[in-house]
Amino acid sequence: MIEITKDRIDVARIIAAVSDSGAGGIDVFIGTTRNKTQGKAVVKLDFEAYEPMAIKELQKIVDRAKSQWPILKYAISHRTGVVEIGEEAVVIAVSTAHRQAAFESCKFIIDELKKTVPIWKKEIFEDGDVWVAAHP
Repeated sequence: MIEITKDRIDVARIIAAVSDSGAGGIDVFIGTTRNKTQGKAVVKLDFEAYEPMAIKELQKIVDRAKSQWPILKYAISHRTGVVEIGEEAVVIAVSTAHRQAAFESCKFIIDELKKTVPIWKKEIFEDGDVWVAAHP
């Protein structure tokens, strides 16, 4: 399952989507909006995406991950629009037979997402805003 959504992410739903009787491990990455960056107070984030391309790129990343690790199921949900402090911006869940593959594949997916997927983040401060590169 891959989705881009304006709605709040239901973490329990994402975990349920990867539950499998053959899974010995489920790894979940939850990216949340923090209240500071480089010592400056963040009010909220605003995400934009080129959704058709983002979904295609996410599927390519998952396909690469599946070629390296024995992934049973996966789920990725990424927000667009305004994401308030403490809310989930992205949730990635992966189930595998063994924990190491779950850890490694989940890390790979979030790292590659930040490098290649056309989703952009604007940090909004009390005195302005700035578009942020995924890997400055």
